[in-house]
Amino acid sequence: MSTAPRIEAAKRDWGHDETGCTVLHIDMDAFYASLEVARHPELRGRPVIIGTGPRSVVSAASYEARRYGINSAMASARARQLCPDGVFLPVDMRYYRTMSRRIFQEVFGQVTDRIEKVSVDECYMDVSGALLRWGSPSAIGAWMRREVASRYHVTCSVGIAANKLVAKMASTNAKPDGMLLIPKARHAEFVQMMPLRGIPGIGPSLERRLNAWGIDSVADLAAAGEDTLAQATGSRTVAHGLALASHGIDGREVVPYTPEKSVGAERTFDADTTDMRVVNALLRRCCDEVASTLRRRGLVARTLTVKLRFDDLRYATKAHTMDRATDTASTLYPQATALLRAMLGMPADAPDDTPLPKRIRLAGVSASGLGEASVTAVQPSLDDLLEESQAPTGETRSARMRDAEQALDAIRRRYGKGAASLGL
Repeated sequence: MSTAPRIEAAKRDWGHDETGCTVLHIDMDAFYASLEVARHPELRGRPVIIGTGPRSVVSAASYEARRYGINSAMASARARQLCPDGVFLPVDMRYYRTMSRRIFQEVFGQVTDRIEKVSVDECYMDVSGALLRWGSPSAIGAWMRREVASRYHVTCSVGIAANKLVAKMASTNAKPDGMLLIPKARHAEFVQMMPLRGIPGIGPSLERRLNAWGIDSVADLAAAGEDTLAQATGSRTVAHGLALASHGIDGREVVPYTPEKSVGAERTFDADTTDMRVVNALLRRCCDEVASTLRRRGLVARTLTVKLRFDDLRYATKAHTMDRATDTASTLYPQATALLRAMLGMPADAPDDTPLPKRIRLAGVSASGLGEASVTAVQPSLDDLLEESQAPTGETRSARMRDAEQALDAIRRRYGKGAASLGL
């Protein structure tokens, strides 16, 4: 659910010169909500909000719901206040992913294999190799929009440009259910009519820093020198990127396959808590889920990050890179509990019944620094070597724990995800 600003004046005919405009950005319109309406046609025209429960947040909202001021990441309780007659539905990620996979394979994949999938409802396409068959990028965009609408009863918006930055900004301003071509010669003009937040990557914090230097729009950004931008942002790298973006320049290529960067799991508590045992129990479940996902995908991870959300809705994270890559919860969980204590300023040996200094609303873990398990060399620790030499079977505790977790994987595959859990 995009919250990027849109300029009505940008949604116009910018010309028909498609020379060099071989990058398309496709963004599904209110995807989750639209899919729910597609399978429940009686909801058409009603405000549909995805996200239920007293402590949940809005994952998506139909355009009818957005008229009430509802947007993504808003507390569902607040959304109910704004729209008491709205239809609130739970998130059904299995359904959304299934439909996404079908749309990508059955429609987008018929055009080219040069597809960079950004999320379940968004992608870039490089159609330079498809023009001989299809004729023009706009013909491709029009065909895909028709096919998605007729086959799946949802809509998508398409931006066409010479690079990823402008194509994404074009699709944003084409919404909903539109297509916008920005000829290469007009990239700078198009970009410079936008507010600062119109450039992907400029968030509230960076916007405030730029505002403090009198930079209030992309046109101001283009007029400022890189030295000024470096002082405003505190980074010459960021300054150079902003200067290029303000002129509609982006050298990134469409990358058909992007390796996973992390695997994570998190949960919101039914009530804010300062009970370390409750938080640790949730971290244990999250570590178990992450480890199981790593094994299923044939991956191992080197870095573990713990994420907390407090009762004032602020977030905090802390990460630790391990000596050895792992795919077991028995390795991840002790690291997670240590990170929890460290990020809250508690002694490492604080007993589990010690009250936490802050009330926790959400906790979770993510594993990153991923590698293929089959080709990642795991160096045994000195403890492992000592244990292996002394054990009658020559098997270490870590190896036994991994065997146990793999056995749990098999039980869950047969009897369901909640059939068994690991006691750590």
